[in-house]
Amino acid sequence: MSIRFHFIFVSVFFGQIIFAQDNREVNYADTNIVKNLPDVTIVGKNSKSDFQFMPEVVGTNIYAGKKNALVIIDNVQGNVVTNNMRQIMAKVAGIHVWESDPSGIQVGISTRGLSPNRSWEFNVRQNGYDISADPFGYPEAYYNPPMQAVQRIEVVRGQGSLQYGPQFGGLVNYILRNGNDFSKPFEAEIYQSFGSNGLFGSFNAIGGKKGKFAYYGFYDHRSGDGWRKNSDFYTNAAFATVTYNHTDKISFTAEYSRSHIRSHQPGGLTDAQIKDDARQSNRSRNWFDVTWHVPAFIANVDFNNNTRWNTKLFAVIADRNSVGFLKELTIGDTINGTTLQYNNRTVTIDNYNNYGLESRFITEKKWGKIKNTISAGIRMYTGTTFRRADGKGTVSSEYNVNVVPPFPKDIHFRSYNGAAFIESIFQINENISIIPGIRYEWLKGSASGRNGFTTTGDEIILQNINRQRSFVLAGIGFEYHISKQTELYAGFTQAYRPIQFANLQAAPTTDIVDKDLKDSRGYNVDLGYRGKINNLFRFDVTFYQLQYNDRIGVISSSGNQRLITNVGSSTSRGIETLFEFDMLKLFRNNNKTGLSSFVSYSYTDARYSGAYKDEKVKGKRVENAPVHILRGGLTASLANINLTAQMSYVGKVYSDANNTELPSTNGQTGLITAYTVTDLTLQLKVNKDIEIKTGVNNLFNSVYFTRRSSGYPGPGALPADGRTFFMTAGIKL
Repeated sequence: MSIRFHFIFVSVFFGQIIFAQDNREVNYADTNIVKNLPDVTIVGKNSKSDFQFMPEVVGTNIYAGKKNALVIIDNVQGNVVTNNMRQIMAKVAGIHVWESDPSGIQVGISTRGLSPNRSWEFNVRQNGYDISADPFGYPEAYYNPPMQAVQRIEVVRGQGSLQYGPQFGGLVNYILRNGNDFSKPFEAEIYQSFGSNGLFGSFNAIGGKKGKFAYYGFYDHRSGDGWRKNSDFYTNAAFATVTYNHTDKISFTAEYSRSHIRSHQPGGLTDAQIKDDARQSNRSRNWFDVTWHVPAFIANVDFNNNTRWNTKLFAVIADRNSVGFLKELTIGDTINGTTLQYNNRTVTIDNYNNYGLESRFITEKKWGKIKNTISAGIRMYTGTTFRRADGKGTVSSEYNVNVVPPFPKDIHFRSYNGAAFIESIFQINENISIIPGIRYEWLKGSASGRNGFTTTGDEIILQNINRQRSFVLAGIGFEYHISKQTELYAGFTQAYRPIQFANLQAAPTTDIVDKDLKDSRGYNVDLGYRGKINNLFRFDVTFYQLQYNDRIGVISSSGNQRLITNVGSSTSRGIETLFEFDMLKLFRNNNKTGLSSFVSYSYTDARYSGAYKDEKVKGKRVENAPVHILRGGLTASLANINLTAQMSYVGKVYSDANNTELPSTNGQTGLITAYTVTDLTLQLKVNKDIEIKTGVNNLFNSVYFTRRSSGYPGPGALPADGRTFFMTAGIKL
């Protein structure tokens, strides 16, 4: 008789796997007993660790042989309330974070010398489905779920391209809480937060399970004045999910997410202005507004213990609006002496309508002494972006996107994708596994519409641009288990980044799109050693190379025109390390007291290489690629109190491919200097249902910035927040 455990809680840190069905628990002391897990809830139960390695198989996905990380949000001691990613992902070595939005309302992360711009070098997902504007033509993640609603974050480096498709960075998947987390028909949790600069947050959730149904929903509100002048904001997010367990082998889930963000944009500053007063603002009329709707339907079927099927239908219906005075800093946003009013602002409106289907199947067979796990799947996707840009907006200061019609630019971008993949684990024996995989991609992208008007008022019709192509990606991974708790892993996987919509938007009078323009292609190579020693020490050391060929850029062409073409290649090489150590467990194994520390460090040498068409750039460092990222922390635990101190150091980076050292007068180019930030967090669990968390971010009030912008939301250098504090009180009912 086959037994299916619906809800699995894995405690890797303490060497236990805990299976839970209803209120019954069975403990298994040896983690090697189970390698192939159904859809799981990995929460680190009985553990205070916020970082774990992914099991080899989760649901219908294969993680064996891949550089991966699992961040358990419940156990994160940092500032979860304001989505502080430098704290939340501190143990994920090499994560570079852009910090320029109040309260973490926009998450910008990257790794291995890639750009953090709204995480667009990652394939960003929620519960396994896409949430970015368009993963092929415009992969910016304008929406990210509030971290208080997130149960765990799965991070897979470049080897995720075989299962998930585009982007060199790999996968970031936010797994939200759901009704299966609850054991009663009705449970609730309420968290209220307060902090510096008028910060207020209210997170409220309900959930339960009764009979064949399980449900969960939350509403999250955050608002504040922001650390800088003209940086007030608010965000409202909601989520609802209902699961119907038709039988113990078949379940259906419907869920819906909605997010609305409105943020005042203070604009960029020059380096001198930041040194003088980083909180100042030269822009008071710039605004940003995003509304995101993400419905999804998920079906799961367990045919038996070894064979499962999962299908997701999903959509992104969204808009992104911005209005502001976006001239460079040398031009002030002042009253016009002729009209005695402000000058008209510029309005851009994007609408996204995306629909997708992913279906995956996994099964396990034995061929003699070789155990073979096969995961295969298909994907179908279509996305449409309607962009109206450069509109002549109002002269007012408040948010509105009214324009004097028509919009100069009125463009439709379309993307279509069909894909199929198969990946397999060949477990040669108890210690050795080989993981080959292959993916077929078919892509089509097009752009049409108006790109502006001539001086005589005639329409400038966009060039007839249509790109259709298909290709195959391949990869192979390897695992060698040195012991039950340590393993060597290695992998080689091809990756690609599709032609972006911006590369298809070419004005005939000034730009030319290369007729041979093609997707960026390359690969990731990893060689690592990871594991733990008893309950004392956890480690992960990885050597890597990321080859990024056929990067798309702009070079000067004949007749004073610009050519949009594949300009060359870049190579990133480096090392990523994590060491985590619980010192008190050397002397006593007491779960109520602890003194744990960690250090994560990455070294990245990212340079332009190969036949780069701009000779001046060859051999120079890739912009936004810090050589050194070092983070460390110490957590002291006594009974129900945890005190955590974290330090984050990020080395200097260049903001342009020419590696310009001296800052420009408009703040748009120049070196971004190294910085160090220290954070403190104190958590008190009054009992199992009540907790209080408080903390200070940027304890020593460091003045720094992480990015420069040549347009939105600058232009100029964008300061990060100085010293702020927060306090959160929560109760579970």
